[in-house]
Amino acid sequence: MGRCSFWKAGAVGLALAWTGVFPLQAETLRVMQGASTSALNVPMNRAVVVESDEPFAELSIANPGIADISTLSDRSIYVLGKAPGRTTLTLLSMDGRLIANVEVQVSPDVAEFKERLRQILPDEPIEVRTANDGIVLSGQVSSLQKLDRALDLANRYAPERVSNLMTIGGTQQVMLKVRFAEMQRSVAKNLSGSLAINGTIGDVGINAGSGRFTDGGQRDGIFNGNSASGSDRTEGIAALGFSAGSLEFAVLLEALESKGVVRTLAEPNLSALSGQEAKFLAGGEYPIPVASGNDGQIAIEYKPFGVELNFTPVVVDDNVINLTINAAVSSIDNSITLESSGFTINAFKRRETSTTVEMRDGESFAIAGLLQDDFRDLNGQVPWLGDIPVLGILFRSAEYQRAQSELVIIVTPHLVTPTRGEALVLPTDRVRIPTERELFLFGKVVGRTPNGAAGEVAGQDFSGSYGYVME
Repeated sequence: MGRCSFWKAGAVGLALAWTGVFPLQAETLRVMQGASTSALNVPMNRAVVVESDEPFAELSIANPGIADISTLSDRSIYVLGKAPGRTTLTLLSMDGRLIANVEVQVSPDVAEFKERLRQILPDEPIEVRTANDGIVLSGQVSSLQKLDRALDLANRYAPERVSNLMTIGGTQQVMLKVRFAEMQRSVAKNLSGSLAINGTIGDVGINAGSGRFTDGGQRDGIFNGNSASGSDRTEGIAALGFSAGSLEFAVLLEALESKGVVRTLAEPNLSALSGQEAKFLAGGEYPIPVASGNDGQIAIEYKPFGVELNFTPVVVDDNVINLTINAAVSSIDNSITLESSGFTINAFKRRETSTTVEMRDGESFAIAGLLQDDFRDLNGQVPWLGDIPVLGILFRSAEYQRAQSELVIIVTPHLVTPTRGEALVLPTDRVRIPTERELFLFGKVVGRTPNGAAGEVAGQDFSGSYGYVME
C-alpha cells in the first residue's frame, strides 16, 4: 500500500467513525514491540480499536467474512466483528517488515445477555461463556423452572446454539403418599308370604300353592311337621301347618333384613427422582385365556390387579412439585363369571384415576372422589288375590335393596433425602424366631427383641387402635 492510498484509507475510516456508521468501542488492543499484548476478542456486530506503537504501511485480514478492518491512522485500526470464528490480522511496516500477527476471535455478543440474565435471575450464580458461535451456560441453579428460564433467554440470543452445563441444586427426590379410602354400605329387606293347600274334596284332589310353594319348596317339610326343611335361608322364616278335614293348609311368612359395611384402605408410598417415572404394584396377576393365531390355539395372558401407582414428579420452583399420577385399585369380582373355551373367567372391580396436579411439599390434594347410591324396590303379587285385605299378604312379596359407596383418593408429596440404613425400622424388626427354651418352656411365639431403635419399636405391643377409623 502506497503512502497516498494509506492516508486516503485513514481519512475514510475517520469519516465513517465521525458519522456513526462504525461506533467506536472503548476496548482497545495495543501492539507493542512487534507483538500484541493479547488475543483480540471482538463481539459480533461490534468493533474494537487496535493501536500499534510502530507505524504500519500495510495490513490485511485472513478471512474478511469473519472480521472487517478499516484504518483510522497509521497507528490505529478499526476491527468490526461480522461472523463467529477465528482469523488473523497482519500488520507490515513501510519497509515490508512484519510488525505483528494479531489473533482475532469473533464471538456472539453476550454482554447484553449477561445483563438481562442478572435482571431476570439475580440470585442465580450462572456463568456465561462463548464457544465458537454458541453460548455455554454453567453453574448451579436452585430449581428446574429457573433453569428453563435461563435456557429460554439464551435461545433468544443464540437460537439452537446453547450448551447447557448447569446443574440443579436442592432436593430433587419426591416421595408420594397416596391414600385410597373406600366405604361400602348395603341394606336389604324382604317380606313375603306363601300359602299351600293339599288334600281332596270328594273325588277331586287339590294341590295348590303361592309364593315359595309354587316350586314345592317348604311344602313337604311343613306338611311333615318340619318347618325348617327345604329352605336355603332359615333366618326370619315362620311356618305354620294345620288341617281341616281332608285338607291340609301350610302358611309360610318370610321377613329378612340384612346390613353390611365394607371398608377398603390402601396406602402405597413411592419415591422417585424429579422428572423420572416410578411404578408400584402390590397384588398379583390373573390368567386370562386368549385366542392365539388362526389355528384356534389358546394362549394365557396375565392381567395385573391390586394396588397400582404410576407417577412422574417434577420439582419446579420454591418447593413446588408437579405430579402426573395414574393410580388404581382393582380386585377380582367373583359375582360375575364368564365361561369361555372351558375356562371360567372372573370379572374385575377397578377404581382408577389419572390426572396432573401441582402442590407444595407436605400439602395434600383429594384428586378423586366418588359417591354412588344404588336403590332397588320390587313388589310382586298374585293378581287379585294380593289385593285382599289382611289375607293378601300371603299372596304378595316385597323386596327393598340399597347400596351406597364412597371413594376418596388423596395424594401428599414430600421432598426427601437419603438417610443411614440403621435409622430405618423394618416390619420384621418386631419379630424374632424364639428359641426352643422360649417356645416350649415359656410358651413364647416371639423371641426377645434386640436393643436400639429397632428394639424399642419391636418392644411395642399390638394392643390399642391402629390404622384408620372411618365413621
